[in-house]
Amino acid sequence: MEDLPYVIDTLYAIFCMTLIIFMVPGFAMLEAGLVRNKNVTTVLTVNVMIYAVASLMFLLVGYTLAFGSWENTAMSIFAAFMFQMAFVGKTANIMSGGMSERVRILPMAIFTAIMAGLIYPLVVNVSWGADLLSDTFLDLNMYDLAGSTVIHSTGGWALLAAIIIMGPRLGRYTADGKIRVIPASNIPLVVLGALLLWIGWFGFNGGSVGGIATKEGADAVALTIMNTNTAGLAGALVASIIMYIRYRKFDITMILNGALGGLVAITAGPDLYNIYQPILIGGIGGALVVFAVPLFDKFRLDDPVGALSVHLVNGIWGTLAVGIFASNPDAGITFFGQLKGIVVIGVFVFAASFTVIYIINKLLPFRADDETQQQGLDVSECGVEAYPEFKRSI
Repeated sequence: MEDLPYVIDTLYAIFCMTLIIFMVPGFAMLEAGLVRNKNVTTVLTVNVMIYAVASLMFLLVGYTLAFGSWENTAMSIFAAFMFQMAFVGKTANIMSGGMSERVRILPMAIFTAIMAGLIYPLVVNVSWGADLLSDTFLDLNMYDLAGSTVIHSTGGWALLAAIIIMGPRLGRYTADGKIRVIPASNIPLVVLGALLLWIGWFGFNGGSVGGIATKEGADAVALTIMNTNTAGLAGALVASIIMYIRYRKFDITMILNGALGGLVAITAGPDLYNIYQPILIGGIGGALVVFAVPLFDKFRLDDPVGALSVHLVNGIWGTLAVGIFASNPDAGITFFGQLKGIVVIGVFVFAASFTVIYIINKLLPFRADDETQQQGLDVSECGVEAYPEFKRSI
């Protein structure tokens, strides 16, 4: 019986890992529904490649760089690895949607390998892992349970670097500064993808508590999952209300992105809040998405799925929210510590990603040429069209 907590926590880690892996088809379906028919196969292929490349790179290089060793006494080391491996591809998944309809598969796969093997593990090292910055003035005193900054903002900063280098999709912005609306191709897939992500978040945040084999651990897990769900609900409802007030329309894509924004926002500290604070945190997250999407368009930062608004903006907000609503200097949680973590990780990830993408782009262009974008990337990149019976949209 003395091994029972070890067995239970091992089983729980594997269960949560499985929930997180459901986010892979979640991202794939969300992105496939938001792009045009002529680019769907490419989007799906990129998501599969990200999962395969990122996971293997984390196995071979990234996990040891992040945590220093494979030792774990609380559960099986293999379960601990699989749980952390489930996270790694999410940084690149966040990027893939924002780069869709003009990113080529091979350079994206190369960058994914570098992200999973070097950039993301270094971020984990200084936050959750071996801590290379300990005893230095850059040592992070940031609380981030499941990765509002470590995962979501990391993916967001890398995406921002990629969008700046690649530029917008062909025809997205007109010469006179107007924005051309490019509608989603499959709303049912968007809904399916978003709800898969929502379900996966329960493993994402709940599993990050670390264990469920004690009464205290079980209560912490249950509170964390409840608060996670609450923030998603609030984000969806606030986005709905704002969209109706502004446009007299219930835009399902914005409602779902509002929910995802709320989920990102709560991810830094769902175990620290009471049952009411997530309503405010998630609601603000949903509002931020609604206002950030058109703001990025004003700067001609073309993001087909709203990933910058959901993951970067709310990753920052969620990390700051811990310092606002759960500040505890005795436990090392302060607003300044949260802000410092955001800045240090943001500067590192953006600079590293920009440098790597810039170099890869010189050797192997990230952006498909105009003719390929006009035809659709599926034909040139994959040779397989998702909907061959339909006329391709321009």
